[in-house]
Amino acid sequence: MPSSETPHFNEKTAVGCPRPAHFFRLFWLLPILFAAPVRSADLMQVYREALVNDPQYAAARAVAEAGREKLPQGLAGLLPTIGLAGTVSSNDNYYRVDRAPQTNSNFGAHTYTVTLSQPLFRWQNFIQYAQAKYQVAQSEAVFAQASQDLILRVAQAYFDVLNAQENLKAIRTNKEAIAHQLEQAKKNFEAGIVTVTDSQEAQSRFDLAVAQELAAENDLDVKRYALRTIVGKEMGELNRLKSSAVLNPPQPARMDSWVDAARTDSYLVQAQQAAYEAADREVERIRAGHYPTVDVVGSYGRARSYAGISAANLLESEIGNIGVQINIPIFQGGYVNSKTREAFAARTASNAALEGARRAAELDARQSFLGVVNGLAQVRALRAALKSSAKALESNKLAYEIGVRINIDVLNAENQVYMARRDLNKLSFDALLAQLKLKASVGALGEEDLERINRLFEAP
Repeated sequence: MPSSETPHFNEKTAVGCPRPAHFFRLFWLLPILFAAPVRSADLMQVYREALVNDPQYAAARAVAEAGREKLPQGLAGLLPTIGLAGTVSSNDNYYRVDRAPQTNSNFGAHTYTVTLSQPLFRWQNFIQYAQAKYQVAQSEAVFAQASQDLILRVAQAYFDVLNAQENLKAIRTNKEAIAHQLEQAKKNFEAGIVTVTDSQEAQSRFDLAVAQELAAENDLDVKRYALRTIVGKEMGELNRLKSSAVLNPPQPARMDSWVDAARTDSYLVQAQQAAYEAADREVERIRAGHYPTVDVVGSYGRARSYAGISAANLLESEIGNIGVQINIPIFQGGYVNSKTREAFAARTASNAALEGARRAAELDARQSFLGVVNGLAQVRALRAALKSSAKALESNKLAYEIGVRINIDVLNAENQVYMARRDLNKLSFDALLAQLKLKASVGALGEEDLERINRLFEAP
């Protein structure tokens, strides 16, 4: 007899039939199973994110926009000014002469006046307009330097993350090799093949590798966060430097050519040069406070007053005038003389700062040029050393198997290979960064330079 109760699901009789809950689990797993592989971020992607999200670059862009307003402000001093003024009034007057009856006078008045002033000769305004051009040039040079700094900061942070990853990878690989040697040493010790010293040496190396791994993991986290502060988000995996990447020497190959160019073309020098020119014009502008000013001035006005509503009581007037106004300053309490001396001192300080900027640009060019040349030489040397270390490791392993070498010799050879590989990557990144800094020292660093370096990287 069939039961009226709800049928009970029997797992034993439903072999191969998934439970309903399993369908939901499979449903949620489908996007993961069929998701496209995550692409790694290249150098240009990171840079474009930084263009949008870096707060330091955004602030520099806003400062440049504010600096560009100096030019229309300076031009305003050469253009006419026009003003309009108007009044509406109601007047109630009460007066009495001796003992005569009181007289009342009630009337309203409407007036408006248009004024015009056009400078003919205001030397300080002409100087201020010329000064504004240099102030705008200074703002543009500062912003151009900020754009170069963004490229350098992005590249530095990008390379730091990759270098930290390579360092962690080398330490972990070294730790795995040490763990293998430790296990082998323990087996050999138990078999009486080697002494306890080999086992203890391997254990000591393994404990040290664990500590190094923890420090390297922490350093990688810090470097990733430093990159995140520039781009505003996590970038995930980054493209790695190709093993076949060729680093080119600087062109031109003479240091003096770069140094000479840096002395004039560096954006920091250009900004300071514009600041000096503006300070020089400031002396002239302040000194112009002694000069007379000549303006064309004109005005036109109409006035209407009335009493009651009678047209006979309506009074209208219309006044217009135009002329030339001359002002000659005679004595201003020594204010202009004091401001002129202040401007002279500021110009002297600006000139000294300009020379300092030139020397700093020369130093940057020399350091960057040497960084590229010496870095490339060190990269070539380390590549040769890495090949030699790899051959030495194979020889030590073979010698250890036949009993000629001890375990510590193999560990030392392995550690030398991993450290050489890590140092090679770091030196390659340093040489690439030096190339960017060299271009920046002469004001020639742009996106195309970053794109050229980006082609040396590939997805991991």
